[in-house]
Amino acid sequence: MAAAGSAPPQGPSPALSPSAEPDGRRWLALFFICLAQLMVVLDVTIVNIALPSAQRDLGFSDGDRQWVVTAYTLAFGSLLLLGGRIADYTGRRRAFAIGAVGFAGASALGGAAGSFELLLAARALQGVFGALLAPAALSLISTSFTETRERARAFGFFGGISAGGGAIGLLLGGWLTDAFDWRWCMYVNVLIAVAALAGTGLMRESRPAERPRLDIPGALLVTVGLVAVVYGLSEAESEGWTSGTVLTPLLAGVLLLVVFLLVERRSAHPLLPLRVILDRTRGSAYLAVGFALVGMLGTLFFLTYHVQLIMGYSPVKAGLAFLPLTLAVGVSAGGIATRLLPRVAPRALMVPGLLIVAGGLGWLSTLRPDTSYAAGPLTGMLIIGTGMGLTMAPAMNYATHGVLPADAGVASGTVNTAQQVGGSIATALLNTLATNATEDHLAALGPRAAGDPTLVDEGLVEGYTTAFAWASGILVAAALIVGVLMNTPRPRRRPDAERLAGEGDGRDERGPSLPAHLG
Repeated sequence: MAAAGSAPPQGPSPALSPSAEPDGRRWLALFFICLAQLMVVLDVTIVNIALPSAQRDLGFSDGDRQWVVTAYTLAFGSLLLLGGRIADYTGRRRAFAIGAVGFAGASALGGAAGSFELLLAARALQGVFGALLAPAALSLISTSFTETRERARAFGFFGGISAGGGAIGLLLGGWLTDAFDWRWCMYVNVLIAVAALAGTGLMRESRPAERPRLDIPGALLVTVGLVAVVYGLSEAESEGWTSGTVLTPLLAGVLLLVVFLLVERRSAHPLLPLRVILDRTRGSAYLAVGFALVGMLGTLFFLTYHVQLIMGYSPVKAGLAFLPLTLAVGVSAGGIATRLLPRVAPRALMVPGLLIVAGGLGWLSTLRPDTSYAAGPLTGMLIIGTGMGLTMAPAMNYATHGVLPADAGVASGTVNTAQQVGGSIATALLNTLATNATEDHLAALGPRAAGDPTLVDEGLVEGYTTAFAWASGILVAAALIVGVLMNTPRPRRRPDAERLAGEGDGRDERGPSLPAHLG
């Protein structure tokens, strides 16, 4: 049903009508879209592997090292909403192409960087263009696949890439650093971007019939607010949660975001229409994505340290050790979730998925320094990967559930923002908990711990397992919240004849020619 006061339904514009291209053309386009998403996701972890080598080469300090990561997260996390709206404004395929070209150029600049300052500038530029590319990619899928089963399959693949790409980054980064040079951890993005750009001709341009106006006050408020929040969270590990360096930007950022919501409520052309986030289905999907990243980043971050520092794995072997996590996500998202999505309510997948991730994190909380790979990390990763696939596939699907055609880009930007903020909170909070647990454990052992590597390892593992236990509890709470909030029923498939007959007038407030469960 159309929103009160909206114009009567009209036929969809050609750019937004259900695809008239051959079926294989759309699915091939999906491959290139997922390739671009993989580039954005793996860039976070692949750079972490390259940091030690880059530090030796460029000569920057340990204190400056975090800025190689922070420069990217500040730009990326703060500009995602604006990037999504720009994609709505310019057209999603065009935004996708601009984002991919810009990301490739920034990566080439970073690979060729001869100074720390140039590397930081390149990382910030990667974040800027990534904030345009990521929501454009998601909205292209949302507007290209509208039939229930097709949409489930498409978002199953996309959700699997979003959840498992970080582990691929660890594997690829370890191999590139060992076999070539840290600079290839940046140059590889150029190759991926060129491959993704080769598929833009297969993508159908997606642009609303009426071009949305840019909300400049809203854009400034949300960008500065998110910069402040992400910066405060990034400083929490080194400065402590009670430090003015952390509290001042956090409080200022939250205040700016509150003002942003008030401005959007009254704006005639808001950057983020509140209907996008206040819908229970979409809002629950955003929460699920944000909370799921707590589990995934906790796994990648602390297990990376565990397998290298405690188990003595090389970067390449550590990357290979994470391969089962990626495979588990792929099988769960692409083989299980995509088959069940058209048949069950989304929370019937997302709630069990979050609980399974919590169970895997609980398993990892039992790690000890002498735990074998198979009994500890491998088992935990297989459990977590299965839960992540069940969570991310429906969450990505329903994150753009029923949005107006003009809002597809900003809705996609919102789910990416949820990922970024969830990841930043996870890194800051879990790092603090792990550090405190390690320090307390070593302090309890006294001076003898300083000269005993075995006791030091015990202290480190105590920190890791504490973080896993807290992350597990957070995921249990998330499952309860999503279970209560998301009341979306299972999809109802219309008969083909009725669906085809309705495609000409399906452009209501919930999107172009959507399946019955979205209308």
